Amino acid sequence: MENELFMKEKFKISILVWNLSTNDGYIRASLLQKSLMQLGFEVEILGFLFGKELYAAIPADTKIYTLEGKNYPDFIQSIGQILKRIDGDIIYAIKPQPASFGIALLKKLYTRRPVIVDIDDWEMSWYGGDDWCYRPSFKQLARDLIKSNGALRSPYHPLYLKWMEGLINQADAVTVHNQFLQQRFGGVFVPNGKDTYLFDPSRYDINASRMRYRLSGYKILMFPGAPRPYKGLEDILIALEKINQPDLKLVIVGGSPYDDYDRHLQEKWGSWIIKLPKFSADLMPDVVAAAHIVVVPQRDTPETRAQFPLKLTDGMAMAKPVLSTKVGDIPDILGGTGYLAEPGSPEEIAEQIQLIFKDLDTANERGKRARERCIEKYSLEAMTSSLKSVITRL
Repeated sequence: MENELFMKEKFKISILVWNLSTNDGYIRASLLQKSLMQLGFEVEILGFLFGKELYAAIPADTKIYTLEGKNYPDFIQSIGQILKRIDGDIIYAIKPQPASFGIALLKKLYTRRPVIVDIDDWEMSWYGGDDWCYRPSFKQLARDLIKSNGALRSPYHPLYLKWMEGLINQADAVTVHNQFLQQRFGGVFVPNGKDTYLFDPSRYDINASRMRYRLSGYKILMFPGAPRPYKGLEDILIALEKINQPDLKLVIVGGSPYDDYDRHLQEKWGSWIIKLPKFSADLMPDVVAAAHIVVVPQRDTPETRAQFPLKLTDGMAMAKPVLSTKVGDIPDILGGTGYLAEPGSPEEIAEQIQLIFKDLDTANERGKRARERCIEKYSLEAMTSSLKSVITRL
């Protein structure tokens, strides 16, 4: 009966992403799309652009339906437009945002189509978590609602996010990608799947990659993501200062699309940094191949405890030694195949860097075990298996 469900008809799933101008949802949506297509579903991605253009890492040939994101009350018209366009048999909302989950629930009201909400971050953690509250005076409430730049005109104001969290039990299924989120919201664990065929070190020439990106002659600690203060890059750079070996470099790939934090790092620690531009997803394995170590030095904050850093599986899949911190699910994800330091401890990070380079052969063997673990637990195939159980229950 189960196989008949997946093979008898071409079921369609509509994935809703609240903002396709950033990576805040698209990456998770694209992984879910790949896995669902492996199960034989037709899958479409729809969403809004709350920025000027589509997120740069989205391949140019990707078919996505987008609408301009607007503030209220104009956003109501956009909601009407996207509701008409959603025609999946199942609606999959990425994040409990009004512009994704809220719209999915509206569609469910008059079509009865099942809704899944995927939670890959604790959205309220960015605003203080459970301590956040909105208690305006009458005048402030009026200003927030009526003024053209009033805070409540924004579709992603934390008040609306809090309301969405309160409606999670209205979803027909919930998927999460780590223990913190599962304990808070329930649901089924669906890991961030890595394409372990694309990220396969045997397909890349390490020395050629280092030459291509002008990294030859250096010992490379690579951070293949967007720098933010909570991601702990300052701790890596302080550690490099302590070690004080000129051939050690932190390579930052892509930089921050959010602010000028890159410039702050460059001004203070520029002699230890090599900055590479953004690369499309299909080129990233070749870039990561150039690394000696992949670093994911998360600090311990409410935001990081709720995250599954994709950079971990970049390094694991490419059989690189991964240096990270004891935050959230990170120790469980690595499962003894990486190197761990206490968060916010440049001293321990420096010790781990020196340990790795003292016996790089042993570190690379540990990296090979990390790839085996990634294939078993965090590949697209593992993701697909978890998703299949969710869909069949619906």
